[in-house]
Amino acid sequence: MEEGSSSKFKKICVFCGSHSGHREVFSVAATQLGDELVNRKISLVYGGGSIGLMGMIAQRVFDGGCRVLGVIPKALVPLEISGASVGEVHIVSDMHERKAEMAREADAFIALPGGYGTMEEVLEMITWSQLGIHKKPVGLLNVDGYYNSLLALFDNGVKEGFIKPSARDIVLSASNAIDLLTKMEQYTPEHDHVAPHESWQMEQLGNYPKQGT
Repeated sequence: MEEGSSSKFKKICVFCGSHSGHREVFSVAATQLGDELVNRKISLVYGGGSIGLMGMIAQRVFDGGCRVLGVIPKALVPLEISGASVGEVHIVSDMHERKAEMAREADAFIALPGGYGTMEEVLEMITWSQLGIHKKPVGLLNVDGYYNSLLALFDNGVKEGFIKPSARDIVLSASNAIDLLTKMEQYTPEHDHVAPHESWQMEQLGNYPKQGT
């Protein structure tokens, strides 16, 4: 995409580690993704704070002049836990509300390398897509093969009959930001939803995200 061009996405939620990892390749990937969001004029929704990969991408997007929205539970607000805030901050009551708020705000989801929390968050967005709660693209930024084992697990789930082949296509992946965002721009849901998209809208279950494509 040409420099300064716009995207079909206005806001992307990025799940990522509150640590930087042991190798520089992860920090480089976070800053490159931040640069690409700025290049495409996409705002960032993220977990709040200024530590680890979260802080790197937030600062990059903020410095590039795009909106940054951090969503953080009250228990993680203290500076010694999450660091100083970057951009706007929404404080929510708990982790469930955090995910719901991030999902409502974003047009798509990307997971950078991270730990249990990052994986749990992106897996829930994948599950919500399978259930028909949202129709938004979900991508893994597979930096230096970080998510190879997870992707292999998904493939094994298809092989063993626990994941439908069409549902496997929910998960997009690429090794760099430009290729991943290009795939996400071109994404069209083709899997059968467990429940119709409209039924989730009517039921408005709990704090599940408001609907939108």
